Amino acid sequence: MGGQSFPALVLNADFRPLSYFPLSIWSWQDAVKAVFLDRVSVLNEYEAEVHSPTVSMRLPSVIALKEYIPSARRPAFTRFNVFLRDHFACQYCGDHRPTHDLTFDHVIPRSRGGRTTWENVCTACGPCNLRKGNRLPRECNMLPRQTPRQPTSWELQENGRAFPPNYLHESWRDYLYWDSELES
Repeated sequence: MGGQSFPALVLNADFRPLSYFPLSIWSWQDAVKAVFLDRVSVLNEYEAEVHSPTVSMRLPSVIALKEYIPSARRPAFTRFNVFLRDHFACQYCGDHRPTHDLTFDHVIPRSRGGRTTWENVCTACGPCNLRKGNRLPRECNMLPRQTPRQPTSWELQENGRAFPPNYLHESWRDYLYWDSELES
């Protein structure tokens, strides 16, 4: 294989990606194993092949699970999901930043009784978080651009679609962007 990677896009049984951000992909080894265990259907293949003493097969580039996995009704409250909900943008100044330059801010500071919940936490850049400090938004005239709230799993998936991964094989496009406008 020459050290190349041939990831497989993993689709749920309804032919939608399990997740968009991060994009649901498996290594070629896991994809081949799932094929032999009859857990997936191969929808598209790479030109590259793998060989054993008795079998030769092209590597899967798109696979679909045979059993549907329902998405979680309520997404986990994690730092990453807060950033994804807020489109990786500071809710005070609007700057889009890489994850390592973001933090989250308690709209009502913990020192003033604020809790760490979807409804009280928003994405902030370091400078805005420092400027706001432990003050209430009205005290420093720093209101979040969007009122923090718990997103649905569907909303997080939709937000994730706006951030394409670094690697997209051409065979994946029909499965990732099936609802985009077609060229005339």
